[in-house]
Amino acid sequence: MKDLLDVHMHTIASGHAYSTVREMITMAKARGLALVGLSEHGPAMEGTCDPIYFCNFKVIKAQDWGIDVVMGVELNVIDYAGSTDLSAQLLARLDYAIASLHDIVIDPGSVEQNTNALIGAMRNPRVNIIGHPDNPHYPVDFDALAKAAKEQHVLLEINNSSYKPNASRPGSWDCGVQLLAACKKYGTEVICGSDAHIDGDVGTHAYSWKLIEACGFPEELVVNTSVERFRSYMDAKK
Repeated sequence: MKDLLDVHMHTIASGHAYSTVREMITMAKARGLALVGLSEHGPAMEGTCDPIYFCNFKVIKAQDWGIDVVMGVELNVIDYAGSTDLSAQLLARLDYAIASLHDIVIDPGSVEQNTNALIGAMRNPRVNIIGHPDNPHYPVDFDALAKAAKEQHVLLEINNSSYKPNASRPGSWDCGVQLLAACKKYGTEVICGSDAHIDGDVGTHAYSWKLIEACGFPEELVVNTSVERFRSYMDAKK
């Protein structure tokens, strides 16, 4: 399977990551990616960048790098209605947005509350991806999530970082099996993301693909194989 893109990664601007914009993009190009996206944490995350950071991405020009570069954000879902932590005005400046639940920002709720939070975030007209939706700390109704993602034209992420042996979200593999079963049932497309916090992890989706293959999940429902398909998700939300 040809993996052409990675759009979930963090630079030093996120506060708990360790490589620069230049280092991340350079590594993406060296690894043969056709498209790379940077997605710093939204302002509700402790230690991350100020909202003004998201105002000036025009200075990062793709033609300077020889690789397709898009600029986004990993929004924090801040309540069980699915509200997020960056204004509509700032989101309009970005190419794409991931929305995720993080325990530093919001306490885990019931299955119903967590599911409503993510489905609410999907309804944001600028959200393209739900980050690590198989996080066992936030149990959800995977059928409801997959069905809503299909209806809202939002991708569900298969987060490589979640499945590592030393991952901070242990138990994600088993939840990932349930997530992919629901996505297969509804024909919901997914995206592999490295969630890289250092340049050495850029474009690394080995654990994600291992899960996909173990589940017999159809390759045609994984958008990493086509830049055009990923861009169709960005364009649909603009």
